[in-house]
Amino acid sequence: MPPVNHVLCGLAANTALPSELVDRLIAVADADIATDLAGRSDLSHAQAVALVSRVEESAWQLAYEGRLTAADIDPAARPHAALALLHEGVGSPDWARLLAADPLVERREKLAACPALPRDVVELLAADSDVRVVAELALCATPDVAARLARHQHAEVRRAVAANEATPSTVLAALISGEGLPAARRCLVCDREETPFAHDPECARLDCDLLPGASCDGSHESTMHDVRQAVVRNPATPTEAVIGFADHPSTLLRWALAARPDLPSEVCGRLAVDGTPGVRADLAENPAIDEALIRVLAGDHGHEVRRRLAHNPRVPLDVLTDLADTAKIGATLLPRIAAASSMEVEELAKSPNPAVRMLLAQRRDLPDGIRDALAADPDAKVVKSIAGHPGLSEARLRTMVDRHGARVLAKVAANPDATPALLEDLAQHQPRVQKALREVARHRNATAPALLACLADKRARPIAAGHPALPPPVIVELLTDTDWQVVEAAAANPSLPPVVMSDLIPQL
Repeated sequence: MPPVNHVLCGLAANTALPSELVDRLIAVADADIATDLAGRSDLSHAQAVALVSRVEESAWQLAYEGRLTAADIDPAARPHAALALLHEGVGSPDWARLLAADPLVERREKLAACPALPRDVVELLAADSDVRVVAELALCATPDVAARLARHQHAEVRRAVAANEATPSTVLAALISGEGLPAARRCLVCDREETPFAHDPECARLDCDLLPGASCDGSHESTMHDVRQAVVRNPATPTEAVIGFADHPSTLLRWALAARPDLPSEVCGRLAVDGTPGVRADLAENPAIDEALIRVLAGDHGHEVRRRLAHNPRVPLDVLTDLADTAKIGATLLPRIAAASSMEVEELAKSPNPAVRMLLAQRRDLPDGIRDALAADPDAKVVKSIAGHPGLSEARLRTMVDRHGARVLAKVAANPDATPALLEDLAQHQPRVQKALREVARHRNATAPALLACLADKRARPIAAGHPALPPPVIVELLTDTDWQVVEAAAANPSLPPVVMSDLIPQL
């Protein structure tokens, strides 16, 4: 595989690259360059067609972005591109019929994932000799086709049907009970190995793609377990068909059940005392649990259980206040905080607990008075949380830095209203704060002096190299940097002089 040309990849993403240079770049593009070219918002239809002719794999991205039409593609010459258009629903039905007979399994498998296929093509794919094709079809099949494929002899196809949200609820229930369905005859394990067989999780065979723990003793147990797990996770499955798994010996099945938002309170209560912390944690975040159970889980010994409970949109504020100190919630906007009323916001802002004020400070729609009060909070955690709030004046931001120093520097630098002068001072702050330098380097208000200071930091350097405020001579110099990320960023910098862009693209 030839090495990646990072200069040309960067140029392909450069928003200031003139159209005539885009044409020249298309003429020399490889797969890496084509990825960046296909993402250009200014790519013309003619250029998109030329790019597909040069690198057919780019058709997927171009088709997704609506840059190609069926008239642009010959399916016999460019089947990959034809599949891309079919996947976006704009290909010809005749293409689907042609590709359904393609000798390459990978192409038929991709075809099976396409929407709105002609009925005769669906029938061909449903009868395909390769189970991968049929399973792919089953994943997104219409209700009638899914119901038919639930009777397929191969358990892998049934697993795909179980994950399809269009599968009728009665069929999903039958996949659990087995009622009305013939027993599966094959699975991926017994297709390849003599049974009974259990796949070694430490398997060293390079040609083996069985999942760790895959097993079959003739009943296709590992695949059928996956079928049940997919049915439990499927929101189309009737609640009454899955609640029995609350006491199942399989942790994975109980875990999948705990996340369902339609659980009866009695089932939630059984899962709340499950011996696996992960099951209780998923249940804790589930909006299906009532206030009484929320209060029980607030006393759970599992750290993750309490942390996830704090993310439950129905958690009462008094419970959340207690969790603030012990749940290790971190700097995130919790759903209950985001939904707090004006009166609740005022109460939270006056909380004597700085952990609670920190949670409130994550909101970015606070009234000016509350925002400014939190900006003057004596606790650095609170100030760090509020520092990114829009509307804070330069004076307030500078006061934050004066009072709390390096602890709040990065968040202040990320404030959308940070001024050029403030950013220059933050970039020169001693001691240097690497995260703050990265925030300065990506800030829209960063100036050349601030960016030059950021170039001295290894992780901020690639970010600063792409900032349009960087002086052009410096950008040109960075094109030969030893770090490929810096090179690509510099080449993608819209302030790179056009004459330099032209010199970098080979002439054919």
